[in-house]
Amino acid sequence: MNESLVTLRNVTKVYTDKKRRQVKAVDGISLDIYRGETLGLVGESGCGKSTTGNLLVHLLTATSGSILFEGQDITHMSERRFGAFRSSIQMVFQDPYASINPQKKIGWLLEEPLVIHHREMGKEERQHMVKRMLQVVGLDESYKDRYPGQLSGGQRQRVSIALALILNPSFVVADEPVSALDVSVQAQILNLMKRLQKEYGLTYLFISHDLNVVSYMSDRIGVMYLGSIVEIGSQEEITWHARHPYTQALFSASAREDGEKRERIVLKGDVPSPSNPPSGCPFHTRCPYCTDKCRQEKPQLQEISKGWMAACHYCGEQKQGETAALPYDGEGIAI
Repeated sequence: MNESLVTLRNVTKVYTDKKRRQVKAVDGISLDIYRGETLGLVGESGCGKSTTGNLLVHLLTATSGSILFEGQDITHMSERRFGAFRSSIQMVFQDPYASINPQKKIGWLLEEPLVIHHREMGKEERQHMVKRMLQVVGLDESYKDRYPGQLSGGQRQRVSIALALILNPSFVVADEPVSALDVSVQAQILNLMKRLQKEYGLTYLFISHDLNVVSYMSDRIGVMYLGSIVEIGSQEEITWHARHPYTQALFSASAREDGEKRERIVLKGDVPSPSNPPSGCPFHTRCPYCTDKCRQEKPQLQEISKGWMAACHYCGEQKQGETAALPYDGEGIAI
């Protein structure tokens, strides 16, 4: 799993708010997504997860930095040029009720991408592929004659997955793909996505706020805070041995491997506004281990071990599973 399929280098997405202030939704992130893996992306609402996903599928354009797909720079490609990559880069959206045209039958929806991207195909071949793809996602042929409104949430999301896969992509961005579904249906969709990844050799960027779901699906996990990657490593490293204080707090809310609850780390305060980010470390306003250095200098991602990095001045001083080795007063505040 060493061949990079997607590469981001210093990617930034900047908006301007109503007061003409610059808002960095994504703030200079760099990462690699390796062929055949699932990279999970987690963080609180507004941290830049979905913006990152939208940049990768060309729904948004990066303000600066570069995005490479199979070695080719797609960052500022025109829509016409990027059209050649549409079949290779697909997306499964969060809400199956909003992402599918309710006025078209399922068969038409699945056939239309083939009409656009495979003009050499005859109608009979296209319809055969539609039937085949419905079977692949666990729906029988009769669904091609139904409208989205006649389907349950889980069935609609199966159609969404079929829509993403019918062009045989190599890379799929899944943005909160099960958050709108009942818990009883979520496991079915997640297991379907895992099976299809093996069968089709897919690479996933899996975006979610549900930590247990991300841990189940991912080979590696990246943690975002205020537009930046603050820690990235293997699923086990991030879930059980996190070094960054934010990651530790985030995953303290998830269950242990034995099903017991972990000791909850409660963060005080709110996420700062992206239009007025704090100086130094973006997490220092909520970090119980903050020092003057944290307030003044923004930490860069530093390697803990091969493939495992964290953006904390003190993460190198910790042992696995421990918090930063800092001096505290009686109330647990760094001094």
